[in-house]
Order: sequence, then structure tokens, then C-alpha cells
Amino acid sequence: MKLFLPAGVAAFVLATAAPALVQTPVVTAPRDAALALPRAQPGIPAPTRAAYPGVIRYQADVTDRDRRIISVRQTIPVAAAGPMTLLYPEYLPGNHADTGPIQLLAGLTVTAPDGRRLEWVRDTLEPYAFHLDVPADVGEIEVAFQWLTQPDGGPWRVVQTPGMVNMQWEKAILYPAGYVASGITVEPSIRLPAGWGFGVALDEVGRDGDVVRFAPVNLYTLVDSPMFAGEHYRRYALDADGPSPVHLSLVADEAGQLEAAPGLIDKYRSLVTQADRLFGARPFDRYEFLVAATSRLGGIGLEHHRSSENTVSPDFFRRGTGALGARQLLPHEYVHSWNGKSMRPADELTANYNVPTQNTLMFVYEGLTSYWGEVLAARAGLASPEETLASFAEHAAFYQTQPGRQWRALQDTQNHNLLGYRVPGQWPSWMRTTTDYYDEALLVWLDADTLIREGTGGRRSLDDFARSFFGRLDGQAEARGYTFEELVDALNAVHPHDWAGFLRQRLDAVGPDARAPLGGIERGGYRLTWVEEPSALEKSISPGWASDFRYSLGFTLAANGRIGGVVWGSPAFEQGLGVGWDLIAVNDRGPSAEALRAAITGAKSGGPLTLVVRNGDRVRTLNFDWREGLRHPRLERVTGTPDRLGDILAARRP
Repeated sequence: MKLFLPAGVAAFVLATAAPALVQTPVVTAPRDAALALPRAQPGIPAPTRAAYPGVIRYQADVTDRDRRIISVRQTIPVAAAGPMTLLYPEYLPGNHADTGPIQLLAGLTVTAPDGRRLEWVRDTLEPYAFHLDVPADVGEIEVAFQWLTQPDGGPWRVVQTPGMVNMQWEKAILYPAGYVASGITVEPSIRLPAGWGFGVALDEVGRDGDVVRFAPVNLYTLVDSPMFAGEHYRRYALDADGPSPVHLSLVADEAGQLEAAPGLIDKYRSLVTQADRLFGARPFDRYEFLVAATSRLGGIGLEHHRSSENTVSPDFFRRGTGALGARQLLPHEYVHSWNGKSMRPADELTANYNVPTQNTLMFVYEGLTSYWGEVLAARAGLASPEETLASFAEHAAFYQTQPGRQWRALQDTQNHNLLGYRVPGQWPSWMRTTTDYYDEALLVWLDADTLIREGTGGRRSLDDFARSFFGRLDGQAEARGYTFEELVDALNAVHPHDWAGFLRQRLDAVGPDARAPLGGIERGGYRLTWVEEPSALEKSISPGWASDFRYSLGFTLAANGRIGGVVWGSPAFEQGLGVGWDLIAVNDRGPSAEALRAAITGAKSGGPLTLVVRNGDRVRTLNFDWREGLRHPRLERVTGTPDRLGDILAARRP
């Protein structure tokens, strides 16, 4: 339902596990007699705090592995005879947008206990709502449907393969309208293929053959508790002792991919320890890292309060190394348990999954999580300090040269998901994307951390803010909302400063004179510089470096010679190049990245820099007057200044 939050909701701070109650009016579609419907449709009731009567019994069947069809059967008690509306989740947690894949729901039938069909009518304005008329003699209804999960190459992510499944309950459930998610109780169960293991942050209470039954939970908790299950499964204890145990549940394409290289699991144990030292308390009673080592399941990194969904390459655990982003993935999602789940922006804490989210504080939800995710990866030993500095250099270079800030502020990018979930659009350097409230906001928080360290002579840091603001709940899986004003107050409690002005200046920077927030790099004891040849370490974390000419001519080059990633306002842009042109010659040589690198280097001393490009039957010859050579970013230590970045990345001791 496209119910818009009133102004007062953003200030609502919840002190229980229930999502925020949104005071919205009943939404009604036009009741024009001219509507071509079999019967009049009722209004869609807004959520109220009343508990839904009874328990919804829910069973999913994921055994149709070859056709990848998940079948669902729900038995839903009826609150009262008459109009009833069932909702399919529209606004999905962690997506910050209306991404519920209702297009994949099929075969929906509703019956009474005696087998009578109860025909439904989809709402004409809200296609996620289904209206029923329940007879007076019916005390419960049975709802059945299929989730037609997608094969390889489909428009949606692959969640099921012959060897594993990523069960996301919110994509295969209907629930009664008129209630908050925490007021609806569900008793979930799932039929798995024989012999499969699984990881999930739910309590198993029994098995009937291949059907696994779980303890009843509210809908909010169920949606927040996805499952990874598979033929090849292993569970690693990261911290099994104490009241809030942490485990890593791993599924893999092949049995041998479940074996972890020596020392790797110890680094994840160190991650748990370093997070404890950062936040000071665990906001959960248990936590499951759900991980798939796979090339067959669709990629994901998605946060939940007591678990996270993660995919890595098939040999990631067996080799014990991998791309820097893969090593930073679990730290990022783990931080979300504190920042984004137990504590989250008030406008993200909606009553149920059909109330629109608002994303005004995504620079905290995702940006601060990105910052601490990269920092914790370094502190835990999953990434080296040198690798993390190289990552900071990549962020700094990208935003120092990003032209989109001329017309669009960082604050506005937080609404981007509502325009189309993570759709970059054409010309992302000009349009800006959702990446900005991750990575540019990371630089904002680095700026804040170094400012606190400088202002307090190193006595305090953003770690103190982490403990005071996000580490208040120990062992409690609660959800609390916060506002911009509360965020500012918490920062001021750590180090008095004009934090509202500090944040607004960086969030609202726009126009020709707006600059990237690189103060944290400089205050941290480094400067952004450019080099012609990256180091071996820099090449390892940026494998596409040899074909990346964004900071010189202004584009990237694919292996087939296709030009992409053209930067708005760059030399390539000024020559009229756009995405889709093909490079067919560089000076007198063929169209390779190596030839282009040599030509750009030769042009420094006056050599020619001529490209021949083609788009369809159009061929053009372009002469570039670029004399600055190849440019790749690096952070250079400023002699005689405090190495605050080094301090930030160092492991915390007891």
C-alpha cells in the first residue's frame, strides 16, 4: 500500500520489538460504479496495534528442485466474517524499496475447511492486496500458492538450485491487513529434500519426516529470519559459549568447498571479538552468518537482526582468500545487527511490509556500516591495513572526480531506491547512484572519526559513539528507531561540535564549488595522490586496473574492445563518446588495453594519442590532447602528521 508517513512518525522512537505504528488513514480505492469488477472492493485497513487472533500455520515445500518451484500452504484464522484483505509484502527490509516480487506468485487459491473456494479480487490500485468475503460459518481459511523462483538468466535473483535453497519467507507469504507485523503470530515449517542441512535463526521444535517445524514467532521475526539449506552443509562455531552464541552456517555447491583453509575461521572469530570491543554489547540472543559458497545461487549480502545472507565464490573458504569485497562482506552485514536492525532510522521502522519506507538516514544505515565494515575487516585480519588504505584511496578518487555533485546532493541519492531499486541509470557518474550513500558516506564518517580523535587528543573516537549509541542493548533482539536530532545529540555527547552543521554541509553539498568529503583522509595523516602504475597489492584489490582509464581519458575498456563507464565531462565525453562504442585502433596498433596504456604514457612526452572508434556503421578518428599520463589513486603518508588512519585500523586489545 502506498501509505505515506505523516510528519510525526519520523520522531517516533520504539522501545519494544514491534515495528513503529504508523498512524495512517484507511486507504480506499475509488468506488466508481464503472469499475469492471465482480464485486465492490473494500478499503485496505491501516495497521493497528491489536494482536491478530490465533496463529497462522505456514508450510513451505522446497523439494521441487528441478523446476525450482516453492509451494506454500497457509492456514489463517479468521478475525471476523465479511471483508478480509491479504497482503503480499511490498517494501522489503534491507532493500529500502518496493521490491516484493509479486510477479512470481502464482496459483493463488483460498478455500474454507470444507473445501469451498473463496474467490479473491486484487485491489485495482494496490496490486499487492487481495480482497475476500469470508462467510459467517468459516473460522479459518486455507491459502495455497506457488513462488515461481527463477532459473539462471532470469530477471530475478536465483534463490533455488538442485543443491541448495535460500528461503526468504517474505517472498512467499500472505498476511492479514490491518495489523503491525509484530502483532501477527506465525507457526512456520518447511519441507526440505532428504538429508539436507540448514542454517536459520529460528528455534526448531520437531520434525515430521522431511518437514522441519519451528517455534511460533511473530511475522516481523519470521521475515527477519531467512534460511540457507543445502545438500552440502557445515556449521562452524565462532563463539558458541555464553548467552548470545554466534555461528557460521555454510552451504556449498560441492562437499569439498565446505572445508575452510587454516586460519580463516579464526579470522571470523576475531571479527566477533573485534565487534564486541567496538560496540560493547551484542543486540541479539543468537546470530547466524548464513553463507553460500556457490557459482549457482544468486549473489547476495543482506542484513538481518540475528543473521545475514551472504554468497561468496565457490572456493572462497577452501582457498582462504578472495576479493577484498568478499572479505569485507560478512563484517559489513554483521555491523548491520547494531546499525540498521537493533537501531535503525525511525523512517525505516515501518508497521508492516506494505507501508512505504523513507530513506532519509541511509548515510547512517549504510554509510556508517560501510565504514565500520571495512574497519572491522582490517581489525579482524580479514583485510590488511594496506589493503584497506587502498580501498579508501579508491573511494576518495572516485568522489573527488565525480561530476554528479554539481547538480545532485548526497542527501538526494538516499531516495534513489524509490525510483527503481538500485537502478544506476545511464551515465551513473552524472546521475549518481545508491553506491554514494555507502561509499561517499563512508568518507563522511571517516571525516567524523578523525575530527573526534583530533579534537580530543586521541582520547576519544567514533568507537565511543558506537558503544554509547548502538551498544546499549545486550542480548536483546529489539528494534529501536532514531532521528537525525538524536544522532547529533549522541555525537555531541562524545565530543561537543556543531555536528548538525558538519553533517548537513556534507549531505547537502551541491553545485560547481561542492567538494568530496576528503577531510578524514587529510586529517588521518594522508593525501590522495596519483600514480601511473599501481603496486602489486593495489592491483590485487582492483583486478580491472589495466583496463580502467576513468581518471585519464574517462572510460573503461572491456576485453572485447567495447567502451564503457564513460565519465561525464571527461576528455572522452567531450569527444562525443558514449557507452557502446568499440575501440578498433590506438595510434597504429590494435585495440588493446595494453596499446592504449602505452599511447597514454607516450603522450606525456608529446607522442600522438589517436583512437579510432566505431558504433554500428559509424567510424570516427579522435585525437586527444592529454598529457598527464595514466592515473591510478593512492594514499600517500604525510610526514610529520599523526597516523590516525593507522590507529583506526589497528586491532582493539582487551
